[in-house]
Amino acid sequence: MDLAPLTAVDHSWTASAACTGLPPEAVFAGRPAQAAPALAACARCPVVRLCEATVAPADSWFDGVCAGRLWHNGRPVPLDRGGRRRTTAA
Repeated sequence: MDLAPLTAVDHSWTASAACTGLPPEAVFAGRPAQAAPALAACARCPVVRLCEATVAPADSWFDGVCAGRLWHNGRPVPLDRGGRRRTTAA
């Protein structure tokens, strides 16, 4: 069986990410309140689209903040304008 060789991925762009230096608890948060610092960083991030393309949160079961959204199991968590988890009326 022939396998394609692994290629190195250039992650040098992460040095320009606005979330660089944030605690992991903010970036890999499970709740909107914990994610607030990372969500705010995404809003001013110069590499937000590159981050989303690299992380591919919808394709990787990602949990945390990526590209200005909070994700859980690769699905965006709906937030209201105040950054709180949106609930549906029963």
